[in-house]
Amino acid sequence: MSDPAASAAPRARAPLMALDDAVARLLAEAAPLQEVEQLSTFEADGRVLAQDLVAGLTVPPRDNSAMDGYAVRLADCTGDAVLPVSQRIPAGTVGQPLAAGTAARIFTGAQVPEGADAVVMQEDTEAIAGDGLGQVRIRPVPRPGQNIRRAGEDVQAGTTVLARGERLTPQALGLAASIGFAKLPVVRRPRVALLSTGDELVMPGEVPPEHMPPGAIYNSNRFFMRGLLQRLGCEVQDLGLVPDRLDATIDALRAAAARNDLIITTGGVSVGEEDHVRAAVQALGTLDLWLVAMKPGKPFAYGSIASPSSRREAPNGRTPPWPPRQAGGEGPVETKCHVCGLPGNPVSSFMTFLLLVRPFLLALQGASRTAPQAVTMRADFDWPRPDKRREFLRVRTTAEGGLALFPNQGSGVLTSTVWGDGVVDNPGGQAIARGDTVRFVPFSAWLA
Repeated sequence: MSDPAASAAPRARAPLMALDDAVARLLAEAAPLQEVEQLSTFEADGRVLAQDLVAGLTVPPRDNSAMDGYAVRLADCTGDAVLPVSQRIPAGTVGQPLAAGTAARIFTGAQVPEGADAVVMQEDTEAIAGDGLGQVRIRPVPRPGQNIRRAGEDVQAGTTVLARGERLTPQALGLAASIGFAKLPVVRRPRVALLSTGDELVMPGEVPPEHMPPGAIYNSNRFFMRGLLQRLGCEVQDLGLVPDRLDATIDALRAAAARNDLIITTGGVSVGEEDHVRAAVQALGTLDLWLVAMKPGKPFAYGSIASPSSRREAPNGRTPPWPPRQAGGEGPVETKCHVCGLPGNPVSSFMTFLLLVRPFLLALQGASRTAPQAVTMRADFDWPRPDKRREFLRVRTTAEGGLALFPNQGSGVLTSTVWGDGVVDNPGGQAIARGDTVRFVPFSAWLA
C-alpha cells in the first residue's frame, strides 16, 4: 500500500541544463535547408552562401599603380634625377614599354608599363614644364616595387574566395563582384511564424496608455522579435495574439506548421493553467521544456510538429521542388516544423533568442559561424552576489575604456537593452570586483 505522505511529497526539480549543452542540442536538430536561390549580388547582404565562390581570374590581372605619380626605372633614379616624361597612362589604358632614362605619368589603377620597377607618388616629385609632356624631378630615391600593386596580390585565379556557409557582408559582396559574380547562390530564407499568447497583452495603438485596463500590458516582445528575425534574413509570418485557449492555440500551430520551418512563441510554455502552448505542441508533435542555467531566461522549450512537404508553398505561390521524395519516389516526405518556446518577460525573451534561437536559425541556413566573438574588457563596477546560473549582465562601454553596469538587471527591464552596448557573460557563481577582466559580447555582434 502506498504511503499517502510520500505521494504528497513535492516532485524533485529537474536539473538545470548548461547553456552550451542547450545550444549543442539545438544545433544537432538544425538540419540545413537545401533549397538554393540565385540572387543578385546587390541583394545578397546578410544571406548565407550556398556554394564556394571560385575565382575565374586573377585580381589585379596585371601590376598596377597604387598612387597617382610617375612610373620609373630605379636605374634612372640614383640621385636628384630630372627625367623627361615620355607618356601618360590613365587607368583603363595600357602604356608602351618605358624607355630608359624617362618617366611615365601614371594614375591610380593604371597598368605599370613594362620596364618600370617603381612608382613615385606625385607629392614626392616636381613637375617641370617643357616640350611635350615636360619633365619631372624625382626627389627621394624610390625603393624596388614602391607603390606597385602586384598581379594576383588580392586574388589568384582558381582559389576559393568565399566559402560555402559564409554569411555575406557588404565587403564580401564587393569581393564577389571583383571576380565577376553578378548573382550569388544563397540558401533560401528560413520561414518563421511568430506567435504571442496572453490575454493580458494589448497591441500599441489599440488602447491609449491612460485607458489601459488593470493587469494589461503592451506587447513589446512581438516588435523586437520580428526585428531580430528580419535581421537574420527570415521571412516572418506574424500570427499576432492567440487567445489563451487550447483549441485556438492548436489551430494556430497546425496552420503555421504547414507553411514554416520554425514557430517561435513567447510566453505560455510553463505549467500554469493558462499556459496552453506546451499542451498544444504536444498534441500535434513533441515538446521538451528545458530549464537552462542562464539568467535571465531560464525556461526554454524546443519541439517539433510534423508537416507534409506537399503543404509547403514557395513565397511566389508555386510548389517548390523540395524536399526530395521518399525512396521509390512515392508520396510526400514528412518534414519537421521546429518550435521554440521563449519566456514571456521581455529581457528573458530577448536574451534566449540571441543565445539559443539565433544560432539555430543560422545553422538552418548552413552558416559556418553561429556565435559572436566575446572580447575581454575591464569591469568598472562591482557584482558581489552572483547567481548560481550563468549571467548575462547588461552593460555599457565607458569613455575610459571600461564597462558600466545598468543598475536594474531585472528580466522585465527592457530599458537595460537599449541603454547597454552589450552584456557581460559571467560564469555562474563568480563575483566581479571593479577592475576585473570580464568577457563582453556587444549587441552589435548579435544584431549585425
